[in-house]
Amino acid sequence: MMRNSVLAGFAALAAMGLAASPALSQQRDPAYAAARAGGTVGEQPDGYLGIVGAANPALQRMVDDINIKRRAVYAEKAKEKKTTLEAYALTSGCEAIARTVPGEKYQAPDGSWQTRTTAPPIRDARCP
Repeated sequence: MMRNSVLAGFAALAAMGLAASPALSQQRDPAYAAARAGGTVGEQPDGYLGIVGAANPALQRMVDDINIKRRAVYAEKAKEKKTTLEAYALTSGCEAIARTVPGEKYQAPDGSWQTRTTAPPIRDARCP
């Protein structure tokens, strides 16, 4: 009986892991990776992905989908940390911009799109 309970617990954990993977897999999607590497999308200080230049419908759908998933995660994490969604998203944006690599795009605090070099990115003064 205990063995069945343990197995059921492992099955539930595995199912939760599978349910969480679509959000993670979307950002590892080849289309997302290509858009990021190609400079057509970039990280914004507000924690969301932005389109650099002109958008096409497929790119807009992909960015909207990723941002909806990010917002859901931010809302959940903000609630856990007893902070606002906006504050949590800003901190996430700061971290995402810091994780960009040379060649990737990010939005500077003045709203301009920058291409990451080997130098540290220009980040919002409110970043931790």
